[in-house]
Amino acid sequence: MTVTETESTGTPTDTCAGPPQGNRRPDGADKYTISEVAALTGLTAHTLRWYERIGLMPHIDRSHTGQRRYSNRDLDWLALVGKLRLTGMPVADMVRYAELVRAGDHTYTERFELLKRTRENVLARIAELQGTLAVLDRKIDFYADAGLALASERTR
Repeated sequence: MTVTETESTGTPTDTCAGPPQGNRRPDGADKYTISEVAALTGLTAHTLRWYERIGLMPHIDRSHTGQRRYSNRDLDWLALVGKLRLTGMPVADMVRYAELVRAGDHTYTERFELLKRTRENVLARIAELQGTLAVLDRKIDFYADAGLALASERTR
């Protein structure tokens, strides 16, 4: 997520943009169908509709025939949602974050707190996983040494 300044106010705004993803159309020509977004993101059409239904996605434009039309900005948002999912953030918190973003700049403090709590949870999980990795490394070393010892015994 990057912060940029709006041209009119000079105030930082949360654009939710990560690094551009491949196979994207130029802004202005960025109208993707739900199946194209599913192919680009790895999400199912059902999941994309559910995200919209629960308020995790902002309003999605529609074609004159009623088909959803996603933009590059929507893809950026979905990339952020994917990262939030990987953190283990509960869906309710992701929806709350989306509501806060849509509510405007006056919600920066609450967004900050929500993301800070999530970061603390991620750091705790990383520490737990590092401990688990250390146990696995010790076991792997044990079996590697035991295997060498057995091989050495057999060659005598």
